[in-house]
Amino acid sequence: MKLTKEQEDKICDFVDSQGLQLQSLRDDILDHLCCVIENELRRGKSFEKSLQDALLELAPNGLIDMERKTIFLLNSKRIIMMKKLMYLIGFIGSVVLTVGVTFKLLYYPYANKLLTIGFLLLLLVYVPLLTIDKYKVAIGKALSERLKIILGFTAGILLGLSVLFKVMHFWGAEILLLAGAVIFAVGYLPFLFFTMYKRSIA
Repeated sequence: MKLTKEQEDKICDFVDSQGLQLQSLRDDILDHLCCVIENELRRGKSFEKSLQDALLELAPNGLIDMERKTIFLLNSKRIIMMKKLMYLIGFIGSVVLTVGVTFKLLYYPYANKLLTIGFLLLLLVYVPLLTIDKYKVAIGKALSERLKIILGFTAGILLGLSVLFKVMHFWGAEILLLAGAVIFAVGYLPFLFFTMYKRSIA
């Protein structure tokens, strides 16, 4: 049984309402859904049931999730290389920071330089890259999930810089600490516990 114009428009409107960015993927999904639904209609299923079953079979976690996975596959080599670089920077920054703290406690030379380099690698390179990576994953999720990532990143950067400023005896450590603590306590923690609460009752 061939789809009517009204049924085709319903499928098209539904797919467009999902907010897909890849035009080629959108067209492929439309073609696939139309073919599957036509086949199911021939078997005597209703249009609504056929559409529901076709979507469940094609993308059980939603079309946005399918698009995200498609983008990952299309850019997998570049993404994997970026992740390797990100974690390598995080590893180097952690090692340098650990050595810097050890040198500072033992009054060895170059302690301040190592501390500064370690903090800057972690705070200004690794943490932003990690935040972007997490935000991309949460882009299709609720606003509260995205705000939690942004506020957590901001609080982490400010608190980290306040520690660095305090250790290096720079001016402004107290201001950074207060700003970071306020954002963490008033901004990040409510979103964190609200998300945990929602998951616990889901």
